Amino acid sequence: MNPRRLTPSMSLLLAFDASARHLSFTRAADELATTQSAVSKQVQALEELVGVELFIRSGRKITLTDVGSMYQRELVGHLTGIRNATLQVIAYRNGGGSLQLAVLPTFATKWLMPRLHEFYASHGQVELHVHSRIGQIDTDKSGMDAFIAVGDGTWPGCESHLLQNEELVPIISPQLAKSAPIHEVADLANHFLLRITARPDAWQRWLGAQSVNTGRLRYGPTFELTSHLIQAVTAGIGVGLVPRYFVQDELEAGTVAIAVQSSVPSNLGYYLVYLRDRAKYPPLLQFRDWLLASAHRPLV
Repeated sequence: MNPRRLTPSMSLLLAFDASARHLSFTRAADELATTQSAVSKQVQALEELVGVELFIRSGRKITLTDVGSMYQRELVGHLTGIRNATLQVIAYRNGGGSLQLAVLPTFATKWLMPRLHEFYASHGQVELHVHSRIGQIDTDKSGMDAFIAVGDGTWPGCESHLLQNEELVPIISPQLAKSAPIHEVADLANHFLLRITARPDAWQRWLGAQSVNTGRLRYGPTFELTSHLIQAVTAGIGVGLVPRYFVQDELEAGTVAIAVQSSVPSNLGYYLVYLRDRAKYPPLLQFRDWLLASAHRPLV
């Protein structure tokens, strides 16, 4: 089959798309800044090219045929994608563009969002799309430009930049601490220990690093989000093990307290991660430079 028949010109497709949306050659012509006659001829040329009628004409009225409706549904997403890609190219020329960023939900809420106004104050031309992601990241199939993820800094085929080292601390509600005091690390075994689904062995590792017997652990509920675990601790359900900087506000407000003053550094941290082939993408470069600078400044 002739490839031209399978790839109509953009002018024919735009004429069809506008006519299908308005069900009027006249209104389509107004949108496209041309004449009604020109639109009608372009639609007719498209019909001749594909060999089927796309519209039923009745006087000045037009309606889509069944195959015309199917064709419009299929074209809409592709035309939108072409328009968006073109807008990105134009924005790229002007130093802007869009950035698809996947972030762990609690990190986004507790760390990124309070600082994001600073980025937009100086990079308003970048359109940032923030997506919540938990668990392992799939850098090849996600459609994301970059990720903020927890790990040891090693992601094959990727560049990674450390934002924060992780320090895990056990937290408890003040009310529960009064009713069932914790005087030393071993006393944690008397409480329900709350866990994050993605890191089920965090308590064993943390207690094992302090030479505490992990055989007597009493586990409570597990949570997909760290923010939900923090809420559960606040409600007095048990003791949670969380990154210190995720609970700074709660510690200052007194809604949670450090259960026992014993800290074990984690070998993990929070990183900005992206594929090496995205390393020169201008919106990513602007976001990366701002993020790394912001990571070393106190929140104001």
